[in-house]
Amino acid sequence: MPKRILQIIDTPYRCTLEEQDDPAIWITHAMRGAGGEFGLLLRGSAVNYAVKGQDAAGLTIGGRKQTQPPRLENDLARLMEKDVPVYVVQEDVEERGLSAGELLPGVHSVNRTGVAALFGEFDAIWHW
Repeated sequence: MPKRILQIIDTPYRCTLEEQDDPAIWITHAMRGAGGEFGLLLRGSAVNYAVKGQDAAGLTIGGRKQTQPPRLENDLARLMEKDVPVYVVQEDVEERGLSAGELLPGVHSVNRTGVAALFGEFDAIWHW
């Protein structure tokens, strides 16, 4: 089993309309709790996960109300409390009109050319 695993998420909000959390983030929490060593890289539209103040409460699709909305900001903050570093690709943040001040404290920014070096810090890469 690899010692350090980097989780990459670039397709956000997969399953979060039906569930209360993103499966890749959830499994990272579970495996970290079992002693695994992880990092999380958000790229593409998934950099939105790191934006402070998100609120999906009140989401209704047709007549169905989402009673357990995702709280991705809290999920990421709890991961970082478990010593899981969270990274975003800086250019992806900028392309979405976001600034560093809008991101959760503790999120690390890496530019696209630095992603390969980040990969080198991990024994395995899991891309969701």
